[in-house]
Amino acid sequence: MTQRHRIAMPAPLAVGPVAVICTIMIHALPLSATVDFVRRERKLGRAGANFWIDMGIVRSAILCALAAQLMEMALLWAVLYMICGEFRDFRTAYYHSAVNYTSLGYGDLIMSPSWKLLGPLETANGMLLFGVSTAMIFAVIQRLVVARFVDLRD
Repeated sequence: MTQRHRIAMPAPLAVGPVAVICTIMIHALPLSATVDFVRRERKLGRAGANFWIDMGIVRSAILCALAAQLMEMALLWAVLYMICGEFRDFRTAYYHSAVNYTSLGYGDLIMSPSWKLLGPLETANGMLLFGVSTAMIFAVIQRLVVARFVDLRD
C-alpha cells in the first residue's frame, strides 16, 4: 500500500470523539425539553385525555428528536467536514453528513484518506442517537398509554 492511500488515524480519532460528545450535548437539549413538556402536559391533565392531544404530544416529541438530528448533521458534522477541508460548500458537506449519519452510505462522495475515518464515527454516532430518540419517543408513548389507563380506572 502506498503512502498516499493510507488511512490516517490520529487526527480523526482526536476530532471524532469531541464531535460525538458535542452531538450528545446537542441531543440532550431537545430531549430534556420533551421530558419537561410531557411532565407539564401530565400536570395539566391533558396527557391521556384524548387521542388528538396525545397525537400532538407524540408529534412534538418526534419533531424535537428530528430537529436535534438535523442540527447535529448540519451544525456539527457538516461544519466539521468543512473545517477539515473535505468539502468547500456547506450543501455538499451537509449531504455527505446526512448520508453518513443515517447510515445510508451511498458512497458517491469520498473523503480524503486523512479524514476518511470520520465517516464511520459519524455513522456510529447517528445510529446511537437514533436509538436514544427512539427510546425517548417510546417512553412518551408509554406515559400516554399509562395516563389513558389511569383515566379508565377512575
